[in-house]
Amino acid sequence: MNTYLQYFIILVVLVLISLVVIKLMRRDFSVEANKLINYLGGKENIVNAECNMSRFKVILKDVTIVDKDNIQKLGAKGIVEIDNQLKIIFGKDARQLKKYIDEII
Repeated sequence: MNTYLQYFIILVVLVLISLVVIKLMRRDFSVEANKLINYLGGKENIVNAECNMSRFKVILKDVTIVDKDNIQKLGAKGIVEIDNQLKIIFGKDARQLKKYIDEII
């Protein structure tokens, strides 16, 4: 009986460690969304934001104040500028970022 108790305790500890590791590996999209908004010139600079598959499209009042280097450091795989809009390729994270940005702006 004592052996089963030891196995049970080991199993519980392993499950707890796994949950902590999974939690630490998850990205905090609310923090990244706030950073992205700042890099885009603030929420007052954003006219409209849309998400299409892996691309995040944003229409801005002033594109010149955008910090493209830091946007790429957030994980953007590419940025295309057309007139007053940016198309930012974020991959599978684009929809999550859009969701959090909608809550902020």
